[in-house]
Amino acid sequence: MAAVAAEYEGRVTFLGMPGRGAVGEMREFVADTGTGGLTHVVDGDGALWQRFEVFSQPAFAFIGADGTARTFSGSLDPESLRRAVDELLAG
Repeated sequence: MAAVAAEYEGRVTFLGMPGRGAVGEMREFVADTGTGGLTHVVDGDGALWQRFEVFSQPAFAFIGADGTARTFSGSLDPESLRRAVDELLAG
């Protein structure tokens, strides 16, 4: 994900939400996954998970410029992630 995010830098904003655990555990997750270059959001009360209907990780919420959201539960390989981002950019 970090490599794909770098490819789209300046055109798409990638945010990470590394679970709902303690902040220290989230920091460890970010370090272990090499996603430190992304901005990460702490969702301590689960409001973002609820808003985007995320029930487990991994999950992706694709949010268009108009605010519409599409959530995908599960892993995405780099090509699938690129396709999803390209669809988002195409409108």
